[in-house]
Amino acid sequence: MAEKTVAAPDIQTPNTTESTRHHERYVAPPVDIHETRDGLVVLADLPGVAKEALAVRVDDNVLTIRGHARHAVPGDVTYREYELVNFFRQFELNDKVDQSRITADLKCGVLTLHLLKAEEVKPRQIEVRVG
Repeated sequence: MAEKTVAAPDIQTPNTTESTRHHERYVAPPVDIHETRDGLVVLADLPGVAKEALAVRVDDNVLTIRGHARHAVPGDVTYREYELVNFFRQFELNDKVDQSRITADLKCGVLTLHLLKAEEVKPRQIEVRVG
């Protein structure tokens, strides 16, 4: 699985927009990728992203992770030292990944993706017959 380098989605703004206005920003979430016997496990850090604001898609062999972070505390902000940003990252998949069996879990701001190997590429023991 290789990361596909793409620019963050363009935000359409009219030419009359002031340059001081806040634009939506996207950053690539840090990920860890582990290879297991059955496939790959991708761990992506997505702090502040709720399940409802997370989209994980596979389209034309490209796995896309897009998350919109929001503060969980209700009410108006009185003071803020950091701003949450939105997340966007894409990975190009090859034919060794069974795209129909990808699963995703989100827990405590960590997205866990399980990308299982396609059946034909899994290593297997070949029986040797005598005789």
